[in-house]
Order: sequence, then C-alpha cells, then structure tokens
Amino acid sequence: MAESQRPRASVIIPNWNGLAYLRPCLDSLARQTYGEAEVIVVDNASEDESVPVMEREYPWVRVLALAENRGYAGGCNAGIAEARGEILVLLNNDTVAEPDWLEALVAALDEHPDAGLAATRIMLHDRRDILHSAGDLYRRDGTADSRGVWQPYGPPYDETAYLFGACGGAMAVRREVIEQVGAFDESFFMYCEDIDLNWRAQRAGWRCIYTPQAVVYHHLSATGGGPLSSYYVGRNTLWVLARHYPRALLRRHWRAIVAAQGRIAWQALCQWRGAAARARLRGQLAGLLTLPRAWRYRSAAGEKRVSDEYLASILS
Repeated sequence: MAESQRPRASVIIPNWNGLAYLRPCLDSLARQTYGEAEVIVVDNASEDESVPVMEREYPWVRVLALAENRGYAGGCNAGIAEARGEILVLLNNDTVAEPDWLEALVAALDEHPDAGLAATRIMLHDRRDILHSAGDLYRRDGTADSRGVWQPYGPPYDETAYLFGACGGAMAVRREVIEQVGAFDESFFMYCEDIDLNWRAQRAGWRCIYTPQAVVYHHLSATGGGPLSSYYVGRNTLWVLARHYPRALLRRHWRAIVAAQGRIAWQALCQWRGAAARARLRGQLAGLLTLPRAWRYRSAAGEKRVSDEYLASILS
C-alpha cells in the first residue's frame, strides 16, 4: 500500500512481552486477501525483543512503543488514536488469522449497515474444531461469557447472527461508533472493557453482527490469565453491571444477579488455597466498594436510544 493511500481498515494489536506469539500473528496478517488495511502494533513497554524484532523483520507494521504498560484497553486506545482507517479492527497478539479473516469481517459490516460492530469466530489454536468465542453474550443474571465457548463448531454457530456484542480479542468496530460512544475505558485496564463498549454501542442503537466466515485461532490465556485476570474479571463484572444494566431489568432480575455473584464468591471460597480464587474475591470486594462510582457513570454514559424491551431481547 502506498504511504499516501488511506487504508479502509486498521488492524490494531496491543502487545506486552508477546514476542513468542507475534511472529505467527503478523505472518498470518501478511497473508490476508484484503489489501486495504494497515497494521499497527502497540507495544505496552515490553521487556522482551518485541519492538526491535518487529522493526527488523516486519517493516510494513507501524510500531507504536509506549513508555508504560497501559493494559489492553490503553494499548487499543493508543492504536485507535493513530489509526487512519474507517473500520477499526482489534486483535489479540496470540492469535493466528485465516487468510480471508479481514475480508470477511469488513464484508459483514458492509452487508449490515445497522451494525456498528462485527464479531469474529474464534477457535482454540490447539483444538481447531472447538470454539473459544462466537461473539459475546450477556446474561440476565449480570454475567458475561463467550458464546459457544468449549463447544464443537457447528449449528447455530455456523450462521450469521445479530448478537449482544463482539469479543475484544478479534473484533471490528466502525470509527463512527467510537466517535459517538467513546473508545475503551482505560480504568478497566484489562477484561470486560469489550463488554462495556458493547453495552455503550447497543444503548446508542448500534447492533453487532457475528460472521462465522471470519476465523482466527487463539492461544488460550497465552499473554493473560491467572490471578491478574481473576481480579479484574471480578471487579469489572460489577462495574459493567452498575454502569449499564437497565433499571427496569434490574428490578426484574435482581435476585438472579445477587445469586450469580453469591455463587461466584462461594466457588472462590471453596478454592481458597488457589491464588486465582483469592484474586477473584478481592476483585469482587473492590467492585462492591466502588459501586457508587460506577453507578454515577450512568449519568455520563450518553442518551439511551433504544428501549428496555430491545435490550432485554439481546440478553441470554
């Protein structure tokens, strides 16, 4: 692509000490059939050789080296600020994309103008017939999950569908959506920032389309996981609930919401010797202590342009 030619899509990859996975990820992007794209890797102050290797071996990649680790959300936002494309594609560094992945993702948005986001079919890297995500779902009990996780690929996950949202590990979002509702909230640091963005987009009237033709393979928890992820999932799940769950639905489902958090806490208590279980409890406690701040966010979240009935229809 000529330097003066504006790309239609920008692929943004946050990276932190991920050199072992970056090469196959970038190699798969070099084989993409879609030619109107740029690739930006945002390095979160890695201590490995990620930056010099990219500069030496992948000169076609735009490398944005940050002075500090801003987490997944901050890394994505730094890339979004530098991107030139009208379609912004977020991709984990520990993924490998099929050659037509980007072409299928862009085509999904072109074919569905009411969709502001597009979700990828994410398969396990070492078990390529097993799903890791066919988009994001959000349950009535206030918990989020990957749609189809751990299930063999097949119906209904082989069909295009409107969903609650897209998994941040491999998703596309129109620049127009980001300009309207904002980018990732960096206070989340990591985990659930995509659920927060999905809620904001849905509230603003943007739908999410899942396209099974867009396929990536994911090394599960290769650059995340463990106690760190457990803490942020525990805290951020409560933040999303307080920020976005419609009041009318809260009154209807509050018992299920309380029961779900109770089950999570009980399971963690039963596994108290595990560092991840203790971190999950610390995260839940941090979320409870900061609920008033998360609740106040509602007044700054922007006008809701869809009905509670519609929002109820996209919950699982």
